[in-house]
Amino acid sequence: MNLHDYKNRKIQAPAPIGSYKSEDVIFLLKDLSNVVLEKETGDREAAIQSGTHYSEMLPVEYKPTDEYIQLFLDTLESTARRVAVACGIVSELIVSKRGLNIVLASLARAGTPIGILIKRYLKSMYNVNLPHYSISIIRGKGIDENAILYMIENHPGMDIQFIDGWTGKGAIRNVLKEAREALLHKGITLNDDLAVLADPGRCSETYGTREDFLIPSACLNSTVSGLMSRTVLRDDLIGPDEFHGAKFYKEWLSEDLSNLFVDKVSAYFAEISEEAKTMSKRLMDSKPHASWQGMKDIQRIQKDFGITDVNLVKPGVGETTRVLLRRIPWKILVDRLDNPNLKHIILLAQDRHVPVEVYPGLTYSCCGIIKPVKGGE
Repeated sequence: MNLHDYKNRKIQAPAPIGSYKSEDVIFLLKDLSNVVLEKETGDREAAIQSGTHYSEMLPVEYKPTDEYIQLFLDTLESTARRVAVACGIVSELIVSKRGLNIVLASLARAGTPIGILIKRYLKSMYNVNLPHYSISIIRGKGIDENAILYMIENHPGMDIQFIDGWTGKGAIRNVLKEAREALLHKGITLNDDLAVLADPGRCSETYGTREDFLIPSACLNSTVSGLMSRTVLRDDLIGPDEFHGAKFYKEWLSEDLSNLFVDKVSAYFAEISEEAKTMSKRLMDSKPHASWQGMKDIQRIQKDFGITDVNLVKPGVGETTRVLLRRIPWKILVDRLDNPNLKHIILLAQDRHVPVEVYPGLTYSCCGIIKPVKGGE
């Protein structure tokens, strides 16, 4: 397919979905709310480890206990300023590297609240109202090219800045690199720079911090991500000219904390802006590089625990939280038991009766290991 044909595909306009304000973000996703896609955790785990792609089904949304919700609220109260500083730093780095003629493209769904925060910071500090979309990227299947095309056609001459919440093994960064190469052959040039709030995996050069701390938005699933599910890609549901899909969980509206999170953090932007500018300049001067140190940790864990499938090892606070919320965990490795970033991890592990072990020399605060399903590997 040549560039002319590619650009003349009939890409649909996005439907309004999600619980965020439209001025904060537009989801370039097909609404699959009426399709039953959820599988119980055990069935889903067996399917994934037997070869079914994780994007073809959804986990059942975790119903947080009152104690867990209180932990989220307490964490938000204690870390909102810290998150705001990291957000300010990564926003300033984006401006230094890319300027302001950009479209913000958050990677659904962990990237979405961070993208909203970056959009709000830049609006507050630079008086620019940048377009911001949330799009799908799927390990093993790639980025939603229709979403890329939509942004290019609607914002000609503007560069796309990709945004995510945090790094783990760096898989999404690699998918972005692959997408850049694939689209280059179609005459479309992308910058695969991935801006993240936290980069404990050491695989991004545009980040707010490399400390593996608890970002409150990692605590929950849809109720802190605009009530959106993770993204879905199945040929029987998504046509060639449609965006990747997701569900909008309207039934959770009364429990939604998505806007509370972004409002609480963005309230600190005026206070932290000078600090963020100073720290971002220091970072730029130091010319940070991606060492991929996190992957060296993963390889050591694989060797020590006899794990053949790297996808069963989920490093970092954010990824470990996901393991506890929607997979079948085998054990949780931590750098130390008194790490203050791990309160919710310990609580979830106790709730699910998952052993927690200290693993010396861990780059991350913690690492979740998924239980291999017999015959699944």
